Amino acid sequence: MIRRLTAALLLPALVAGCNEQTKPTTAPPPGPVVRTDTGEVSGTVLKDRRVFQGIPYAAPPVGALRWKSPEPAKPWTGVRTAAKPGNRCPQVKNAIADLGSTTEDCLFLNVTTPATAGPEHRKPVMVWIHGDGAIGSGDQFDPERLVVDGDVVVVTFNFRLGVFGGFGLPGMPASGTIGLQDQRAVLQWVQRNAAAFGGDPGNVTLFGVSYGATSTGAHLLAEQSRGLFHRAILQSAFTVMDMPAGATYPGIPALPWYGWTTTKDAQTQGQVVATGLGCKDPATALDCLRKVPVARLLAVPQVMNIFQPYALGNDELPADPVQALEAEQFADVPVIAGTTRDEHTTFVAFFRELAGSPVTKANYPELLRTAFGAAAPKIAAEYPLTAYKTPALAWASVLTDRLWAKAQLRQNQLLSAKNPLWFYEFADRDAPLDIPFPPGFDPGAWHAGDVGYVFRTAGENKTMTPPQIALSDKIIGYWSTFAHHGDPNREGLPEWPEFTGPTTVQSLAPDAIKPVDYEQEHKLKFWTSIG
Repeated sequence: MIRRLTAALLLPALVAGCNEQTKPTTAPPPGPVVRTDTGEVSGTVLKDRRVFQGIPYAAPPVGALRWKSPEPAKPWTGVRTAAKPGNRCPQVKNAIADLGSTTEDCLFLNVTTPATAGPEHRKPVMVWIHGDGAIGSGDQFDPERLVVDGDVVVVTFNFRLGVFGGFGLPGMPASGTIGLQDQRAVLQWVQRNAAAFGGDPGNVTLFGVSYGATSTGAHLLAEQSRGLFHRAILQSAFTVMDMPAGATYPGIPALPWYGWTTTKDAQTQGQVVATGLGCKDPATALDCLRKVPVARLLAVPQVMNIFQPYALGNDELPADPVQALEAEQFADVPVIAGTTRDEHTTFVAFFRELAGSPVTKANYPELLRTAFGAAAPKIAAEYPLTAYKTPALAWASVLTDRLWAKAQLRQNQLLSAKNPLWFYEFADRDAPLDIPFPPGFDPGAWHAGDVGYVFRTAGENKTMTPPQIALSDKIIGYWSTFAHHGDPNREGLPEWPEFTGPTTVQSLAPDAIKPVDYEQEHKLKFWTSIG
């Protein structure tokens, strides 16, 4: 079973986690009954926690509700059994992630609470947005250790993905932002219902990885999400990241944003898809498309990836995230934000090495010229092939520094101008692998490799070394302490300085948690010097 999605891949969504999710080996006892605002649910009682799965948070987005903002779930009578996850949202399985679905009735969430949580003992709530945006579901993440050791309530959920979450057409309300609105509907559900599960609706931490972290950044920027969460954790967000030509995918031109599109572009792409599906008349295209079967929509080449990014410049999101951040037009909440040490190895491995377009000694100079033009010779001198085991790792180092580290520092500088912020770098270069890297390829501290340290399962307990398990315990401690108090520091954890500059970035590695000079480590003065 695929356990968790880890990638932010805005073209073919090939990367997903591959560990087994732990499940009870015997039938659990009947669960407690909790009354939500739409009806009663019965969950599963375990020794140290309670689990409620498959709770509807919005009406099924089917028929006339396809590509509409989420509407309230319909109330039910009696007690609804909440002992297994709800349907995954429509998505296309691939050779790595066998998570295909054609079911649009998919807007469900899961709640895991400590055994001690109750109306009189309310715990902080942590709401997790999974990564990717074209594949995945909330139940792929097991929050057992975070809930039990961190003494928090964790909510995971499904939301509309790809063409169902980011689609647009001229005149279509909410073009390019439907999935974002699903996420907000979860936060609104938490406000209405958290207390019934022993959660504190006045203390909600929104957190996510990769695409989910960028979505968290979107909610920081979105006025309509203000007040629905009180802290934010962004793991490998690309909120302000651009994409030089060919930097991530061969043949793709330079783009101003890696993780966003514009409302106009989403609508233009939607027109192209509509025409291809026989819905050519703009006046009736939306109604026509709502009648197209899910399987036929999913069969359109790359349709889930085309509509992964959310659209800027509308009622939901500003036209320019950098300008909004510079103007301090974002939620006033404390933030943890960071990256992994070797972010781009994942992308080079899957979209170069495994895709049949490997980086070689011969094409490395041309890749630099395509991406960086006249600056290529300077970059080649700063990142010589002789300094790396393979040309692929040289190219990955260039892009880790230029794309991820440069953008992350800029994002965190802008956020910290207004909000308290703690900047981290996950630096375990021997982290267990959830995805099949090419033989002989050194992934280092790969993109989203930190997720298993937050959502550690019994499987990871078997594959991690004792120092790695100790690191996971500390990361869970930091994250949960932050959820409790808005500051990750507490007795028993290494001191983590609040971010005030590049030398106050906390490196998270086994037996080596300490500040690191992020600017020096990623050659950011060099990148600033070449523009």
